[in-house]
Amino acid sequence: MSYKKKIEKMLVGYARVSTQEQNLELQINALKEVGCKKIFMEKASGAQRDRPELKAALEYMRANEDDTLVVWKLDRLARSLRKLIDTVEELEKQGIGFKSLTEAIDTTNSGGRLVFHIFGALAEFERGVIKERTMAGLKAAKDMGRTGGRPASLKIDDLIVAKALLKNKKITVKEAAKRLKVNPSTLYRYLPGGRSAIEEET
Repeated sequence: MSYKKKIEKMLVGYARVSTQEQNLELQINALKEVGCKKIFMEKASGAQRDRPELKAALEYMRANEDDTLVVWKLDRLARSLRKLIDTVEELEKQGIGFKSLTEAIDTTNSGGRLVFHIFGALAEFERGVIKERTMAGLKAAKDMGRTGGRPASLKIDDLIVAKALLKNKKITVKEAAKRLKVNPSTLYRYLPGGRSAIEEET
């Protein structure tokens, strides 16, 4: 008679601090208190892609059924909402649950899954808003280049003022251009020789 051996569900902890000076003890104690039998510890930045201990924890859990990854706070797993959603969705695909102690989130129950669906919707909304603002900014910049702003040209009066300013050796071309509200390149275009050309005229 053959039968499938039932594998006990396990809580697997993941603790992370960003620098060597920070202490993992607070996180480890909290994870042990909720029953984590194995804890993977990492000292790495949340933005760092290469996190070997997190990778090891995920590989360890794939060998078991219905394990749950437990963290002290959400930012221990990921620093951005999008990365957090992606990671938890990947856990779900592998049949792995997720718990965050501080925020009291648990994807092994319906309430926790609902919270993450809301998070996912917010992340998608945020991405849409950023895209919309970017497109609006590009359009505004294009419109300004076509219809707004000061024309990149100098009137005769401006040119006289520019020459008068540059006769003063203490005033640079950049400073003169700033006073006339044009780019230094515009000034050089009207005065190819710069200050030396003005001196030759006098």
